[in-house]
Amino acid sequence: MKIEVWSDYVCPFCYIGKRTLEKALAQSGFASQAEVSYKAYQLNPNTPIDSDVPTYESLAKKFGQTVEQAKEMSKGVAEHARTVGLEYDFDNMVEANTLAAHRLVKWAETHGKDGELTEKLMDEYFIQAKNVGNHEVLVSIAESIDLPKEEAVKVLESDQFMGQVQLDIAEAGQIGVQGVPFFVVNRKYAISGAQPVEAFVEALEQIAEEEGIRPKLKPMGKKTSFCTGDSCDGN
Repeated sequence: MKIEVWSDYVCPFCYIGKRTLEKALAQSGFASQAEVSYKAYQLNPNTPIDSDVPTYESLAKKFGQTVEQAKEMSKGVAEHARTVGLEYDFDNMVEANTLAAHRLVKWAETHGKDGELTEKLMDEYFIQAKNVGNHEVLVSIAESIDLPKEEAVKVLESDQFMGQVQLDIAEAGQIGVQGVPFFVVNRKYAISGAQPVEAFVEALEQIAEEEGIRPKLKPMGKKTSFCTGDSCDGN
């Protein structure tokens, strides 16, 4: 089961959706049969590279609200995040341009660490309130998961992997992505938004049935007496 996820590192529902998908895969028994990859998407491509504007101010401007209204809106999102075990720190977040972060993840893929870096970037932004648009922060995050610092610096100081990021974004437009997170399964099925775990499980089971995929059962209990066609084991 191939699952492609269009996502952005400053999208609060993308981290929630990531956790929800992981829980749904575990509950449905398809975790070991799923190949999950993350595709680049930018919600706010015009955010200045060096911006340090507080998230509340950024949201207020974007949605034509007061800062207090933005805070109230964020409380609801934070409560949603807690349902999947995430504690968002909206009070200390700043807006960030994620283009460099997306390029860095494409580079991390060459080291087999794109999934790990994706998780780390979301954690650093939403939980630790770090600015993932800042190159020094990005290098530090890369180092923390044992990616080579000098290579990371070179990638960030160049336009390497820009083409791959742009391809992801262009493909999103071609398949009708209008918001993230957006999940595509086996290039045939689409799931939009951070759905509840139960809804994800139901969707995955329906897709698996149509695709002829059986869940891998999780062994429970201790090894005990049993018989096979050839012998009986009394241990």
